[in-house]
Amino acid sequence: MIIQLIANGLAMGCIYTLVALGTILIYNATSAINFAQGEFVMLGAFLAIAFLGAWKLPFVSILLLVMLGMAIFGLIFERIAYYPLRKADPMTVIISTLGVSIFLKNAALIKWGAQPLFFGEPFKGKILKLGFVTLNPQHLLIIAVTVVLLIFLYIFFEKTSTGRVVLATSQDTEAAKLMGIKTSFVVMTIFMIGSVLGAVAGVLIAPVFFANTEMGYMVGMKAFAGAIIGGFGKIEGAIVGCLFIGLVEIFTATYISSVYKDAFSFLALIIILMLLPKGIFGEKVSEKV
Repeated sequence: MIIQLIANGLAMGCIYTLVALGTILIYNATSAINFAQGEFVMLGAFLAIAFLGAWKLPFVSILLLVMLGMAIFGLIFERIAYYPLRKADPMTVIISTLGVSIFLKNAALIKWGAQPLFFGEPFKGKILKLGFVTLNPQHLLIIAVTVVLLIFLYIFFEKTSTGRVVLATSQDTEAAKLMGIKTSFVVMTIFMIGSVLGAVAGVLIAPVFFANTEMGYMVGMKAFAGAIIGGFGKIEGAIVGCLFIGLVEIFTATYISSVYKDAFSFLALIIILMLLPKGIFGEKVSEKV
């Protein structure tokens, strides 16, 4: 039972991790929080359902198509929501992303309706038994895909010149400009990566829950909470914080109350911030008295 719960919690934590990583990359590059990141999850889920209904493609093909489509969407999103406001105050950009978030949610409502849609599991309801442990293969797939993406991102950022340029821009945009880096192109690339990560989370979670226009909101909020717990702006912090949120959610839903599992997740955020105001990996800042 414990092993099964840990697997389920890690799977949900991985979903939050993918969303949080997109949020952090965009924040580090623009100093603004993308409040439409959760809607990327929703769009990824609905696009997967649309591709499945239109072409009856296998799960892997659908995932790759969604990633391609959302990369293009990320480019368009950056050109509309951020680029015209790139020299404005970060709060202006935040409001812009919030406006686009509302637009996307209502556009999805018009296109796909208010009724939840089901995206068939690639494993067709099969379960995996390892001795006395019963696991959902979809949860293992979520963990596996997340690990692969994290390894890919690590190799991209640490081992390639393009990745180093993107990472440098996300860490300090002004310094990157002084080094001659074309930051506008790099920021656009970061938005595309963030869009793809959110969409992958949507495709992976769609077989577990029904796709609906509200699904991205809570996923985005929990991803944001996980990023804060880990130390906002820290990639390693986002991973640890989001996995922690996933485990808290699953264990409280099982042993305390499934109705209030979301409340317990945010209660964990409050407790962590009371103990560690800067988060787990947050930098300690000394203040003069």
